[in-house]
This record gives sequence, C-alpha cells and structure tokens, in this order.
Amino acid sequence: MQLVFLLLLLIVPYVLLTIADRWIGGFQVSPAARARVGLSLLFAFTALGHFIRTEDMVAMLPPVVSHPTEIVYVTGVLELLGAIGIWVPRLRRLTGICLILMLICLFPANIYSAIMRVNFGGHALGPAYLLMRAPFQLFVIGWTYVATEQRWLGGRK
Repeated sequence: MQLVFLLLLLIVPYVLLTIADRWIGGFQVSPAARARVGLSLLFAFTALGHFIRTEDMVAMLPPVVSHPTEIVYVTGVLELLGAIGIWVPRLRRLTGICLILMLICLFPANIYSAIMRVNFGGHALGPAYLLMRAPFQLFVIGWTYVATEQRWLGGRK
C-alpha cells in the first residue's frame, strides 16, 4: 500500500498540472517541472520517515552496517536536500545524478529487508515485495532522470 501512495505522490501532481496546462489559458508548466513537483513530494515524504520512523528504517539495514542510525539520518537529510536541489537550476542535473545514485545504493537494503521480512513499508511480504519494489525503484529512477533534465543517455541537447 505504501508503494501505491508513493506512486500517487509522483503522478497526481503531474496529471493535475497537465490538466491545468491544457485548460487554463496562459498557464504553462514544462513536463520536467511537472515531474519535479511529484519528485519533491516523494523525497520530502520519504525523508520525513527517516526522522519519524528511524528505528523502522534502521531495521532495514543488515547488521554488518556500522552506525545504522546515523546512516538513516544522513540519507533522510540527503533526500530533503534532493527535494530542494532539483528546483535550483544550477544544481538540478547534479542533484538528479546524486538522487539516482542514492536510489541504486539503497536498493540492497530493500532486498535485505524483504528477505528478512522487516515489518515496514511492505517488506513484511518478504521476497514477493521485491516484485513490486524493483519496478517501482526503476520507475523512480526514470522519473528522476526526466524531472532533472538529464542528458547522459543520449537525449536531446
């Protein structure tokens, strides 16, 4: 259910802004800016979880990870900075690359917590959770790529 909520955080602002763009004269928002609204909401919301449900997030990390509480706090701060940084034109692309790298680096924690059936964010479903989480994670990476106007995959200049 949490993944559905996160997906809605991404998509609903985009859809509403697209409708406004089409129906309200003089109202124009680029597709990338529409995508940034949802991305900011997503990262602000997930960052909040790092501070409100810290122990649940710590449980997602394997025991070999040292200083798990500090890592949870740092990643929460990074997510907040990312939610803001994508709106700063000079930082947008760098922020996007950093967010994409962070999403990739955090995925092993999702695998661990799904296998260990950590009771947080759907991980209690076990490995089946990864069947939903992996495509969602790829979707967020793609959304971040578009929202931060990345060009390193050979897109237009």
